[in-house]
Amino acid sequence: MKPSPIFTVFIHLTALLVAVAVLAPLAWLFLMSVSSQAELMAKPLVWWPETFDFSRYAELLSPETGAAFLAALRNSVSVATMATLAALAVGIPAGWAASRQPRLGWSLGAVIATYMLPPVALSVPLYLILARFGLLNNVFGLALVYLSILAPFVTWLLKAGFDPIPRDLERAAAIDGASLWQMLRLILLPLALPVVATALIFAFLLAWDEFFYALLFTSNQDAKTLSVAIADLAGGRVSDYGMIATAGVIAALPPVAVGLLMQRALISGLTNGGVKG
Repeated sequence: MKPSPIFTVFIHLTALLVAVAVLAPLAWLFLMSVSSQAELMAKPLVWWPETFDFSRYAELLSPETGAAFLAALRNSVSVATMATLAALAVGIPAGWAASRQPRLGWSLGAVIATYMLPPVALSVPLYLILARFGLLNNVFGLALVYLSILAPFVTWLLKAGFDPIPRDLERAAAIDGASLWQMLRLILLPLALPVVATALIFAFLLAWDEFFYALLFTSNQDAKTLSVAIADLAGGRVSDYGMIATAGVIAALPPVAVGLLMQRALISGLTNGGVKG
């Protein structure tokens, strides 16, 4: 049945409103980053700058003037990448095992229940553990902390991706002599690719945006992440809102890039995945 013109217009207007609500803050963030300080402080507010000033980008990305920011950027990339890859390495076999052994469901549920605890409740035990092994103010130690957050979520998400895959495919592969690794790599993962890509995106975003533990467990450029570095920009009495906006724009680029790359994987998995008879 063909939808009515009124319903079609309603759908398009709703999509437009959602797009505006999502993109408008990002557009304003960019305009702030290229506006002068006088325009940002002017009353009434100047919505469009007279000239686009990109000097703040040059300042933050320069090895001389932006050394602390670039170090934080490298730390964020390292920590988020390590935590995400480790979470997938743990979550894929754990999600498959939880899917194929329902008796393990209670253990997964118990781990997920830890998400109900506020982060501050775990801060002291985590701090003592990191201090005991000399991992405070260390990107590897911070990645381990993030892994403890990401692994249960990724496992739960991947379990939902493995559940619809028929077990007959695994039995047939086992009869043909396929090992467990071959079964996962050649049969299960291609079929669960959309969920794997989704888990990767969410895990990377969670690790990239995390602030509380990064603030507690880092103290200098050796491990300080981008979220903490941006907060430092706003820590003075007089904040340069344009500089904060510039840092926010730069910080948004890696997650956007990951989302665009994984979008192809999502589309490929949805179109090529499936059970073929």
